[in-house]
Amino acid sequence: MVKQVTMAPNGPQFSELVQGYWRLVDWGMTPQQRLTFLKQHIELGITTVDHADIYGNYECDRLFGEAIALEKSITDQIQIVTKCNIMLCGDKTPERKVNHYNSSKQHIIASAENSLRNLQVDNIDVLLLHRADVLMNADEVAEAFMQLKAQGKVNHFGVSNFTPRGFELLQSRLDSPLVTNQVEINPLNFDAAHDGTLDLMQTVRTRPMAWSCLGGGAIFSANDQQSQRVRDELELIKHEIGAASIDQVIYAWVRKLPSNPLPIIGSGKIERVQAAISALELELTNEQWYRVWCASKGHGVP
Repeated sequence: MVKQVTMAPNGPQFSELVQGYWRLVDWGMTPQQRLTFLKQHIELGITTVDHADIYGNYECDRLFGEAIALEKSITDQIQIVTKCNIMLCGDKTPERKVNHYNSSKQHIIASAENSLRNLQVDNIDVLLLHRADVLMNADEVAEAFMQLKAQGKVNHFGVSNFTPRGFELLQSRLDSPLVTNQVEINPLNFDAAHDGTLDLMQTVRTRPMAWSCLGGGAIFSANDQQSQRVRDELELIKHEIGAASIDQVIYAWVRKLPSNPLPIIGSGKIERVQAAISALELELTNEQWYRVWCASKGHGVP
């Protein structure tokens, strides 16, 4: 069974694995199938779900809300994370010339309220700023956060893809803690482990969330030298620790980090979700972890 963990001092309780819904459009499920999948992973202990306003070209929130509408009481069993501040240009927003960021008070509040309508829920457990924004005014963001919390629309706040200094800047304007920084962590890209991001998370005793743990599938299929080296090393370690697949080794590798990241699962197949849960029982030695590091970097440690 997947355990519940505390994300930050005075922060929320999340399941130690998170179900991501950014590919919900691609899954091609009916509303009832979406609800069934949600109930299946809740039963397994994965109660935290990850969304963003832009996922699926602004469609995923609405599709998830259609499933919620079939059984409204299920909202009592889940923690909803969603994000805002990316502005996509495309067929739905022809007035925009380029993708850009908007961290204004007006946009944060409007985005949160739109997500509440689309998700068909009364409040959001955690709202994240999706990307670090050079034009972010921390005082203005704090005003938006305080208003949404005072109105009972959002319980907690956090960030995604923020630098350590960006995290500290925004935290300096808030009375309550930012409860996570959602960052990319996988054997092909673990910059967060070296740029101070995960060090800061340990410092403030706040758990990061790890997106793209499987490298968008590149680890399994890409033909570049880095991917091939990593894949070969993961295969060796798979046999050493008794894993059923290399994706289980990857989840164990991510969870080895002392900042205690919560891996986000991207699959809509319950069998893949169950495999990720089985990885919670696996543990790598320090040497095995660094063998993956060396395979990724193409050289030994300094």
